[in-house]
Amino acid sequence: MSHWGGDRVGCRDFHDSLRPDRRSFLRAGMLGMAGLGMADLFRAEARTPVHSTKGGREPSVIILWMRGGPSHMDMWDPKPSAPVEFRGEFGVSSTNVKGIQLSDMLPMSGKLMDKWSIIRSLHHEDAGHSTGDQICFTGYPAGLQPDENAHPSCGSIVSRQLGEKTPQLPAYVMIPKMVPGTNSAYLGVAHKPFETMADPANLGPFRVPNFEMASGVSLDRLGDRKSLLTNFDSMKRDLDTSGQFEALDRFGKKAWTILTSKAARDAFDLDREPGKIRERYGFQPAFDPKAANRCGAPAWSQRILLARRLVEAGVRLVTVDLRWWDTHVKGFESLKLGFLPRFDRAYSALIEDLDARGLLESTMVIAWGEFGRTPRVNNDAGRDHYPNVFSAALAGGPVKGGRVIGESDAKGAFPKTNPKSPQDVLATMYKHLGIDVDAQYLNLSGRPIVVLPSGKPIDELS
Repeated sequence: MSHWGGDRVGCRDFHDSLRPDRRSFLRAGMLGMAGLGMADLFRAEARTPVHSTKGGREPSVIILWMRGGPSHMDMWDPKPSAPVEFRGEFGVSSTNVKGIQLSDMLPMSGKLMDKWSIIRSLHHEDAGHSTGDQICFTGYPAGLQPDENAHPSCGSIVSRQLGEKTPQLPAYVMIPKMVPGTNSAYLGVAHKPFETMADPANLGPFRVPNFEMASGVSLDRLGDRKSLLTNFDSMKRDLDTSGQFEALDRFGKKAWTILTSKAARDAFDLDREPGKIRERYGFQPAFDPKAANRCGAPAWSQRILLARRLVEAGVRLVTVDLRWWDTHVKGFESLKLGFLPRFDRAYSALIEDLDARGLLESTMVIAWGEFGRTPRVNNDAGRDHYPNVFSAALAGGPVKGGRVIGESDAKGAFPKTNPKSPQDVLATMYKHLGIDVDAQYLNLSGRPIVVLPSGKPIDELS
């Protein structure tokens, strides 16, 4: 059995059991000066959520960020009639929606085509990784330092306008850590994403260290995780008795509430997931990360599963780093052996899982990168950066499945019909969440800046 594809778990086995095979508990340590402290996440005014979905759940978003630029022609917009130097090495396959074809490397996604849709006419003018990141996360061009946000990310806007759904969890989470475009800029540290820092793609227990205790209290004094769990209540009692807890400001108290809450521990505890579900997403205990790195695709399926756990628990927006789709050299080999089988399996598992749990109506899933890849295959059997046309996959929330929005030309080089911009995707997401895109916030120079400078919701998706 290849560790790239693995055994495919049938849909009927996906939710056979929701009881964990075994249970471990979240171990939390102290970040010290590095990273974002939990108390910083809450230094913002109280806000009221705008709306909820028909099912009563407040809306949420998962962004599957395919950094590096996934090849639209080798995934969501194949061109089987184009010359071979354009169409590449993969074939096409039909989906469960008549008339829609995908790369034959995405069979599991194709079987669920009625639950998600494609935009094939996205475009912008920036071929840089970090500068493209900025456009797709903020709606604005990059500033003088492309790796640093000149404007707040969409997640920071969500945090600023809506705040957290539940006091036990932050509004905005990044798995495992920030990439260019995802920072809060002039909205301040309170609206940075909470970074897990630990990576569920790695072997071994998933341990989140990104909890900073107020007043210098460090959980690593408690020893092993059994001690950690049994001492939560006594720690809170001790703090109350000494007066330290009451001396904390209300934001520090909220950070402490998250750290010590069962809801937070449970949400981040991947070992609570039944083995069959973890395997459906792509978890393989014998996985060789060195081999994965050689073929360009880490086992980030567990990052995606963690994102589902977080939105289910009450996080508003989760961004998952699915890097590094920068397939200049031996691109088809990397896609075939690594990226595409893993993405196909994990993406289809996520859509199926959200739907089975009744979460798809309230959770919009956006899978995209900062641009596509060149229509013409280069001399190294890969494709290069290409923002002139690219694709994105959307599901959940108001998005109806089985639709294709826009069209690229015969060689996948430019939009042919119904061109769309990254700002249109952001506007669609903001509408789902109930964000006021006309709201303005003062930048560091005291100038009011509107949330979204252009773009309108893609109504054809709904």
